[in-house]
Amino acid sequence: MKGRKRHILVDTLGLLLTVVVTAASVQDRDGAMSLLDVLRHRFSRLHVIWADQAYAGELIAWVWGLRPWRHVRLDIVKRPEGSKGFLLLPKRWIVERTFAWLGRYRRLSKDYEYLTQTSETMIRVAMIHIMVRRLVRLTCF
Repeated sequence: MKGRKRHILVDTLGLLLTVVVTAASVQDRDGAMSLLDVLRHRFSRLHVIWADQAYAGELIAWVWGLRPWRHVRLDIVKRPEGSKGFLLLPKRWIVERTFAWLGRYRRLSKDYEYLTQTSETMIRVAMIHIMVRRLVRLTCF
């Protein structure tokens, strides 16, 4: 994605919980802070977040201190040392699969939007379409 970064929080099925689109110059940890700030007042049943190595560091303590009750733990999914090439990491593929679902939508395959808020809205609309299609498929049988 040229010029933009998409930060998404998904459940274990890969369904979108929240999304933040930032400029590419924003560091991943800072984008995650704006994404996870929603946890202060929403998603009270959320206890564990899996993230890749780009989100390591002081973000782990920041996420733990988000709520005084029902703390959230940030687990970093790391590659084994000495591994090369493609490697399927546990839990990491869930987010990548969601990005692949969103990439099937023509408007999301490239960054056509002028505003980051419009990009976020288009991601939400695409995910609504994915979820409605699944509901229709379940009710037809």
